[in-house]
Amino acid sequence: MYVTAKNGRNHQLNEPTENHMLNLPIKELLSRLEATPDGLTSEDAVARLKKYGTNEFPRPRGVPAWLAYLRLFVQPLVVVLIAAGILSAFFGESRGAIIIGIMVLLSVTLQFFQEYRSEQTAQKLARQVAITATVVRDGAVTEMPMRELVPGDVIRLSVGDIVPADARVLYSRDFFVDQAALTGESFPVEKMPCDKPGRRLALPDMNHAVFFGTNVVSGTATALVVGTNGQTEFGRMAKSLSVERPETEFQRGIRKFTSFLIKVIAVLVVLIFALNAGLHRGVLQSLLFAVAVSVGITPELLPMIITINLSAGAAAMARRKVIVKRLHSIQNLGSMDVLCTDKTGTLTEGKLVLHSHIDVNGQTCEQTFRLARLNSVFQASLRNPMDAAIAAHEESGFDGYTKVDEIPFDFVRKRMSVVVEKNKERILITKGAPESVLEVCKYMELNGQTLELSPERKKLARDRFTELSRDGYRALAVAYRPVGNNRTVYSVADESELIFVGYVTFIDPPKESAAKSVEELNNLGVKVKILTGDNELVSKRICERVGLEVHGVVMGQDIDSMDDEELISRVEGATICARLSPEQKNRIITVLKKAGHVVGYMGDGINDTLALRTADVGISVNNAVDVAKEAADIVLLEEGLRILENGIIEGRRTFANTMKYIMMGTSSNFGNMFSVPIASVLVPFLPMLPVQILLNNLLYDFSQVSIPTDRVDSDYVKQPRRWNIGFIRNFMIVFGPISSLYDIMTYLVMLYVFHARPSLFQTGWFVESLATQTLVIHIIRSRYSIFKSRGSTALWVTTLAAVGIGMIIPYTPVGAYFYFSPLPPPFFLVLGGMVGAYLLMVEGVKRWFYRRFGW
Repeated sequence: MYVTAKNGRNHQLNEPTENHMLNLPIKELLSRLEATPDGLTSEDAVARLKKYGTNEFPRPRGVPAWLAYLRLFVQPLVVVLIAAGILSAFFGESRGAIIIGIMVLLSVTLQFFQEYRSEQTAQKLARQVAITATVVRDGAVTEMPMRELVPGDVIRLSVGDIVPADARVLYSRDFFVDQAALTGESFPVEKMPCDKPGRRLALPDMNHAVFFGTNVVSGTATALVVGTNGQTEFGRMAKSLSVERPETEFQRGIRKFTSFLIKVIAVLVVLIFALNAGLHRGVLQSLLFAVAVSVGITPELLPMIITINLSAGAAAMARRKVIVKRLHSIQNLGSMDVLCTDKTGTLTEGKLVLHSHIDVNGQTCEQTFRLARLNSVFQASLRNPMDAAIAAHEESGFDGYTKVDEIPFDFVRKRMSVVVEKNKERILITKGAPESVLEVCKYMELNGQTLELSPERKKLARDRFTELSRDGYRALAVAYRPVGNNRTVYSVADESELIFVGYVTFIDPPKESAAKSVEELNNLGVKVKILTGDNELVSKRICERVGLEVHGVVMGQDIDSMDDEELISRVEGATICARLSPEQKNRIITVLKKAGHVVGYMGDGINDTLALRTADVGISVNNAVDVAKEAADIVLLEEGLRILENGIIEGRRTFANTMKYIMMGTSSNFGNMFSVPIASVLVPFLPMLPVQILLNNLLYDFSQVSIPTDRVDSDYVKQPRRWNIGFIRNFMIVFGPISSLYDIMTYLVMLYVFHARPSLFQTGWFVESLATQTLVIHIIRSRYSIFKSRGSTALWVTTLAAVGIGMIIPYTPVGAYFYFSPLPPPFFLVLGGMVGAYLLMVEGVKRWFYRRFGW
């Protein structure tokens, strides 16, 4: 996604951009916006509202339900089936056309209602949280609807506010903003005025600006509105929801299989038609027969089998608190071999906690915590998340202390102090940025002794802070000194000759379940990669704590200089990609897919929208921002990786059962390419009438509707499974001729044992063909023997029922309708022997096949 700068060049959003309005010098920015720090007049604001439009989230236009339903009919495989039905109807085979039409209609309708219900559940898009904004208009501060904000407005922000637009900070005090949803940073960021910021700054480095949708966690600020509605960073990303999604692994597999199927059908139709026409069977009759055979090889039930499989999987996942918005994403989840995710809220709890309180040697120091807690508790100004973390930690002795005065925090000193008194003794306690605190310290306290802070000891303190930062911790330095009690007002000048005591450290802690989840994903063959806007040190330490081995780190600032080949090489070998912009995340997903991976992406922020749509399967959580849930395929009602394991296994089970139907159908029907031509040579009539072929196909398809209930071997779901057209082709080529061999044996038995006339011959082949191709599912459904891996009860019932119905029909009035003749009893003895021999032969060949071609 791009925006066009005034010089006409295109720039990717959130990458360093010289013309980014928010990075202009403040005087130039005010001039371009024709604004002042005192705000706009009402008249000017009305004119700008007409020019820029209302400040509302640009939601994508919803697709009408009827159009969404019709779109399902243009899926590649459905189109093939519709074409086969039209051909059947055109050549007078209305029964076949009706059968195909019913199957297509049921499949598409079931898929539509499942996806529609899920979409309605997941698309509870909330209205903007910030209903009103505090604005300076006509020189007065007023509350007005957020939608009426325009570029040039001056707004006031305070704790708890949702930032209503992209804006430049003009004034701030203790101002911290949580922008994790936009940049992925796990800690709130200080925002402060800057007259001349660098022109090439990425979002995480723009500490002079605030962005729509982020929230204020402490302090106050005055800011100049620069971008509203679709011109905010949030709005530009939201526009990506109207862009067509890239092809996923599931869609790509269906497309390749459909292409393969069309080629097989074309060869079959031409071959059978030419052969029968050449034998003077009549052009029209030969064409009808060829079309009927082509319909037979077309897996009419495949869309329905897939939809039933996916719907059953979606229902099972819903019971595990997972909403499936798009059914095909279940199979993508099962095929996934790379999961890219942000660490915040996934590997971590998503909140700051106090980790340790130490002295300069790194040893636990209760004095450090006691002083830090007194400072935080008595701090009158608005606290930041680190103060909240200190206060939430274990209590320490501070009873009896009273507050005397406070020296507030400011962005020049980067520290704050309180003066407290107990038993008529006063101390000044300072905490803040380590460099700022150390520069006003003259002494240090270690093991109860007060020592001079020599250059060597100061270096030791600085090295300790560097080590803490390298290990991924945020740290505040703590110092104090006794002060006189002859006054009530203290100033910055009193922050001198302090006694340094140590550091309090903070971290966003790993989830208790994260380590086990990472291990389980690894056991399932899924590699986890961290894509984050946060820094690499914090990310690396979190990975180490959850057992995710870090093989390499790629930094956002290096990605733009790499071509796709170099980026693929670097990203495939890396575990962490840090300090990323949304476009860089999206590019990484794209190159991983280009490298042949099936990629999942898990995110909950505005900055994750592009990647969620590009991934083969986008995963979000229920408390994510609306735009992330809109972009996702799957929404988790609980955070964390743990819940994904069941989804992955369900996806692989669904894929396994779908492949059973495909392999069985294509292999047995491929055998017709040999059976039919040979039959045409052996007998002077059609070996099976077109209507009989369609009835055979209907009964066979009926027997397979229970495949979604079938068991799947436990070792099959241990690795990602993907569409493999080569494997399907090999299976078809190996097992198809075996089916033909027993068809030919049936021909010979009917001709030379039973001396069959056309009707009896066709009936015999109909029953044998139905029995062999239906019962063989129990052999080929698993690479193990039928005694080690048995099909589900439902599968046994439907297959045996289909064969039983096929045997009974010739003895009923319905049989005459289909031109069948009753079979002599001895035929069934021969049939039983041939079916048993066929299944044993398939079992033996199956073992060789899996040794030769794998699974």
